Amino acid sequence: MTTDEKIQLIEQVGEEITTTDDLRALLESGKPLIAYDGFEPSGQIHIAQGILRAININKMIKAGFTFKMLVADWHAYLNNKLGGDINKIQTTGKYFIEVWRACGMDLDHVEFIWSSDMVHKPDYWELVMKVSTHVSLNRVLRTTQIMGRDDKDALTAAQILYPIMQTADIFTLGAHATQLGMDQRKVNMLARQIGEEVGYYKPVVISNHMLLGLDKPASDITDTKERAIALKMSKSKPDTAIFMTDTQEDIERKITKAWCPEGIVDENPILEYCKYILFEKFPSLTINRPEKFGGAITFTSYTELEQAFVHKDVHPMDLKMTVIALLDQLLEPVRRHFKENAEAKALLEEVTSYKVTR
Repeated sequence: MTTDEKIQLIEQVGEEITTTDDLRALLESGKPLIAYDGFEPSGQIHIAQGILRAININKMIKAGFTFKMLVADWHAYLNNKLGGDINKIQTTGKYFIEVWRACGMDLDHVEFIWSSDMVHKPDYWELVMKVSTHVSLNRVLRTTQIMGRDDKDALTAAQILYPIMQTADIFTLGAHATQLGMDQRKVNMLARQIGEEVGYYKPVVISNHMLLGLDKPASDITDTKERAIALKMSKSKPDTAIFMTDTQEDIERKITKAWCPEGIVDENPILEYCKYILFEKFPSLTINRPEKFGGAITFTSYTELEQAFVHKDVHPMDLKMTVIALLDQLLEPVRRHFKENAEAKALLEEVTSYKVTR
């Protein structure tokens, strides 16, 4: 694969890449291509965290990267996830890994590193202290959306420490690229801003698209990046997200009532599922329409489907029926894994008993 081909593949992952020139230089540098991703273990995993993340990571791996995936259990504790119960948080982290094992993430090129192990290294805390001396309090506060917080929330001192730690994580892991959602962009840009000041480098920031929730958009935010974050899928609103072990009945209920206005493409979550998930996993989508409206029609690209939808050649309910069937196919191996594997089954039963906290 040429450098240009690798960049084209990574551009399918990154809605924004800062910068493409730096990415090219990294790919041609001869350095180990290590990318950072990380997650707070918290509640059940939805399809954006599960299948979409696996799609994106696998593309990066195909382009030559290996991943250092941080299981951010201490960060989840600082952010009061699952009531700050570290045992529940760590159990949930193990459950997340089982989901990715079942849905096809290339785990041969992913190393899971627990923050609870990393924090025992004295050099880590020295770097955290160094980062904290190179950033203002106001700059840190502007990154708090990485925790699902904003300036209206009353933040604890722990939640202010969180983005400083996350910045240090990138360099501790030796990652020259970050690959997370747009909601993590601000802290990754902070790492890029101060990297050289603390004796490291400017990581390439690859920020992927945030999959929309299934409900009707209600936000009045006009800034494009902020709006995408506000409308993203959220496990705190379970009927607006497809979870990785949802039953066929769950999928049918949620997709049937999902926001999908006829002929409208913008902020249409059903079309987003088609673009970012289904066309990545299936070579074509067949929509079964009533014969009086033309009968079954097959699309081999998202662009074709979008054009047909805009021209109202595809009715939302017909599209939803196809989406329901294909999502059910994708989740069946995951459901089966958590049914047949005793360890995975026990993890799921434990995690589903937890009360999700914001």
